[in-house]
Amino acid sequence: MSTATPQPRGNHRSRAETTMSELAIQLTDVSLKYNDFTALDGVSFDVEAGQTMALLGHNGAGKSSLIKIILGLIMPTSGTVNILGQNAQESQAHNSVRLGYLPEDANFYDKLTGCEVLSYFAALKGVNQPRVASLIEEFGLEYAQHRQLKTYSKGMKQRLGVAQAILSEPKVLLLDEPTVGLDPQASQFLYGKINQLKLAGCAVVISTHELSLAESHLDRALIMAKGKRLAIGSCAELRNASSIKTRIHFSELSERVKTNAYLQQFYQDGLLQFDADKKVDIVKHLVSQCQIFDFEIKEPRLEDIYHDLMGQSLRSSVEQS
Repeated sequence: MSTATPQPRGNHRSRAETTMSELAIQLTDVSLKYNDFTALDGVSFDVEAGQTMALLGHNGAGKSSLIKIILGLIMPTSGTVNILGQNAQESQAHNSVRLGYLPEDANFYDKLTGCEVLSYFAALKGVNQPRVASLIEEFGLEYAQHRQLKTYSKGMKQRLGVAQAILSEPKVLLLDEPTVGLDPQASQFLYGKINQLKLAGCAVVISTHELSLAESHLDRALIMAKGKRLAIGSCAELRNASSIKTRIHFSELSERVKTNAYLQQFYQDGLLQFDADKKVDIVKHLVSQCQIFDFEIKEPRLEDIYHDLMGQSLRSSVEQS
């Protein structure tokens, strides 16, 4: 299968239309090799300021390597990395303050209190103490700020982790599996904070396996497979790249649907199935021509799209082997 790379449509601007000052992250043809192992193979993507992008892929797909490269923890074998308009390697010290990072397993010293942890990171990043106090209140940790972390729940530790990641009000925030092990309420709290940062112009990159939870908060998603970019785009663009159809279900199926000359081509197994770009025309036809108003549109979920594109990639690899 050729790499599915949906083209921008609607309000999405092309890369040429986006100025460098608006690009918070830009990776071009980035590869990373360890002896005979290729962790990343010619990966290119960019993230605009105020945009949230998900990194999706199987374990070992290259997501963590991309995050480490953006952070400047490792250098790519080839390709270019620009963070906030500057070469990542040349401006690593400056970027360390402008980047926020929450690892998958954020381990702090259990004998420190929440306030001590934030104060420590604030000192490292040159952030004043009022900012620490403000974040403790904002993240609902006032009641536990003087308790040792060994008494904190998983959700409390994650809130503390996100608080330390945004201490310096970063322009780029990188989150590795931020909601693993959290209950729905804690997960929604974290995504609410992420959305606030996005509205303030922060570019957010989230590596996650919890696609159903992340879907409604994303502007774009990058799907990785074996170190390569498999697909990139908004959820709508990825739907168009997948083979999964949009469906319309009816509470009572009318003969007008079954026998309509236009709709017959989409009718299958008691419902209408069609590519996403046909949705507007079909809905208009149902309402204006058939006078049918009682139906439900079901779009493919991001999780379904992900599995479909991964399946296409696997079948293509088998066919080529």
